[in-house]
Amino acid sequence: MKLLLVIIDGMGDLPVPQLGGKTPLEVAEIPNMDSLARRGRTGMVYTVKKGVAPESSTGGISILGYDPFNYNASRGVLEAVGAGMKFEDGDLALRCNFVTLGEGMRILDRRAGRDLKPEEARRLSEEINEKVKLESYPADFEFRSTHGYRGALIIRSRMNPLSDHITNTDPAYYLEDSLAVAKSEYETIAQESHPLDGTEAAGASAGLVNEFARRSHMVLERSEVNERRSSAGKRKANYLLMRGSGNRLPRFFDINQRYGLRFASLANMPVERGIATLIGMGGIDIPPPSEDLAKDCRLMFAKLLEHFQAYDCFYIHIKGPDEPGHDGDCKQKARLLEIIDKDFFGSLEGTVDLSDVIICVTADHATPCIARVHTDDPVPLLISGGNLAGDGSEGFSERICSKGSLGTLERGVELMPRLMIMMKG
Repeated sequence: MKLLLVIIDGMGDLPVPQLGGKTPLEVAEIPNMDSLARRGRTGMVYTVKKGVAPESSTGGISILGYDPFNYNASRGVLEAVGAGMKFEDGDLALRCNFVTLGEGMRILDRRAGRDLKPEEARRLSEEINEKVKLESYPADFEFRSTHGYRGALIIRSRMNPLSDHITNTDPAYYLEDSLAVAKSEYETIAQESHPLDGTEAAGASAGLVNEFARRSHMVLERSEVNERRSSAGKRKANYLLMRGSGNRLPRFFDINQRYGLRFASLANMPVERGIATLIGMGGIDIPPPSEDLAKDCRLMFAKLLEHFQAYDCFYIHIKGPDEPGHDGDCKQKARLLEIIDKDFFGSLEGTVDLSDVIICVTADHATPCIARVHTDDPVPLLISGGNLAGDGSEGFSERICSKGSLGTLERGVELMPRLMIMMKG
């Protein structure tokens, strides 16, 4: 028996007036996921727990069976490791966003128009690394653009270890019980980082983050890349927001040893690649997402088949629906779900014997179009294949899954042990 755990980024949603009170998943034509749901069982799951609107990283590690309340798994460290950067305990890592900053530190666009090309991001990164020098404390840094408007920063002290007890400069996220949580409402003003304790390390770390933000802003504002973008009527990528600070690697258990199975990941985003690396999964190399989701899905499925005999369990993370959720574009979100259904799940028929495979489909968090941010709403869940008997579910949507036999899992961390029992049962 094999396991395919498919996480569709930001798939969960709420009824949208523009769609007649339905969700994007309800209006999307998804015959293949509907078929899996009819053959299997459905339910809902709070990916962390009720009341927590998780980042992708927090929701992801929870779904994979790691209680995020027990592991210091910062977004910055996961992002840096996933980008292939060298990180050691005592360094300080942060997730970064290229944004458009206006007067008064007001954030005009927190994704710099979503049209930052790889070559533009690479050149901006090179300018930052070449021209920014940190002077407030003996330290060096490495900045790397990862995908689109995203980036990762590592600051390395030449003296004492740095501290992650500092606040974000990104106003959209905050820490709650050591977890990164998305705010439902926030003032769109870039923040200064502040120490969360009175230690010298925390003070120095917050100072370095603020200095890097200030000096990199000066470089970005004067960059030829941004001058060309402005001349073309595009948003400047003239500032870096930072969040998810971390100063040590999380001590995850090895997932292969825990369950006695061979796990591999199919993930093309840095944070998910970082998670997979740190929990011991084999990495199947796939390129970053392109602008063609259908092509990406077909490639991902081809890679799955190529490595199908080498592993027992596959963690498959598909990017796509999260971004239109943030943009409030419910019709585009439905279109992307249709592409995933056709070009990934549509390839299952005739190539994979479902009697020998457990397929689980869910999301790492909800990104409702009416909210445009991550929320704490439960997300749909289906489990199909193997010798599982169907529970009478008519298809795959939030409304249907809320009535499924799996019920509502109160914690995402409950899911993986259940899947292991189903595999070995």
